Amino acid sequence: MDEIKFYGRGGQGAVIASIILANAAFREGKFVQAFPFYGIERRGTPVAAYTRIDTKPIRSRGQIYKPSVVVVLDPYLMQALDITQGLISGGIVVLNTDKPQEDFDFAKKFKVFTCDATSIAVRHGLGAKTAPIVNTTILGAFARVTGLVKLESILAAMPEKVSLKLEDNIEAAKEAYSAAKNI
Repeated sequence: MDEIKFYGRGGQGAVIASIILANAAFREGKFVQAFPFYGIERRGTPVAAYTRIDTKPIRSRGQIYKPSVVVVLDPYLMQALDITQGLISGGIVVLNTDKPQEDFDFAKKFKVFTCDATSIAVRHGLGAKTAPIVNTTILGAFARVTGLVKLESILAAMPEKVSLKLEDNIEAAKEAYSAAKNI
């Protein structure tokens, strides 16, 4: 079973990203779960969301403590949170950042991939320039670097949860798929 943990801030779409990912995997015939974990439920506060993907029925119903993949929508959260806490050995970290490898000490222990989802989202007019919505964008990078779902499945799942600027969200995800880098 693959367990994915999303870190974001309220309003960035971490919960929607986890649901779109689950829907994409479901379209591929996999068993899935997606659920949020809220602290203080306000825009801008840290939010976590989870997705489980497996080829057989999922019996676990609890929070994810040992993810195989961590997706970080807001790179500034890494200053306040240990985003690799519980990440399995050899796990994958997908970061929304334009920073180089030497900025991440955990790159020696985990497979780290980056994508400047913020710039891509801004170019496609997703959210405001000061508060871009990067959730669908980072899913494009996720598809490329993890191989857990196909980009086509993510794009097909978007219309169920994305009601505004669907074409812009799709194009941003495609661009992120091409832009994701292994550092």
